[in-house]
Amino acid sequence: MTSKTALIVIEQIEPLIKTVRSQKVILNNDLARRYGVPTKILNQAVKRNLDRFPEDFLFQLTEAETDGMRSQFVTASKRNVRHLPFAFTEHGAFMAATVLNSPQAIEMSVFVVRTFVKLRHLVLGHQELAAKLNQLERKVVGHDESIQQIVDAIRQLTTAPEPEPRRMGFHTIRNRSERQK
Repeated sequence: MTSKTALIVIEQIEPLIKTVRSQKVILNNDLARRYGVPTKILNQAVKRNLDRFPEDFLFQLTEAETDGMRSQFVTASKRNVRHLPFAFTEHGAFMAATVLNSPQAIEMSVFVVRTFVKLRHLVLGHQELAAKLNQLERKVVGHDESIQQIVDAIRQLTTAPEPEPRRMGFHTIRNRSERQK
């Protein structure tokens, strides 16, 4: 496959990857379609080789998670789903290709893994960006406080002290020097 074709395949796989239980996963029906096998065959191969799929490779969605996923797709309906779907992580998708042992599954597994890696790099980039934004925000807050202190100091220097209010009534001159003024 050329690099242009590989990029197209990765772009086709990327929307199939969902976030479930804070993990990036691809559902069994999407993975089976990419591997060129019926979902039933993929599920059978997984069930025959469950020892190859620890919890961080594969987990089965709950009914609530399945309903949540179904609500994202307007055309999906309950009658098409007899069993709760499996969710494959990056490593689980690769392991599924090895248990299927078909040339198309092995070839496509490379693209699936590359897509997961691409998404992981995007997430890491966003985390670094968020950390830098937090750091800048802290600096700006510190600068705001410093600027406010400077403005307060300038105001104190520029405001003249208020003159003493003149007392009302008759004023006497106490000494001669004041009389000459």
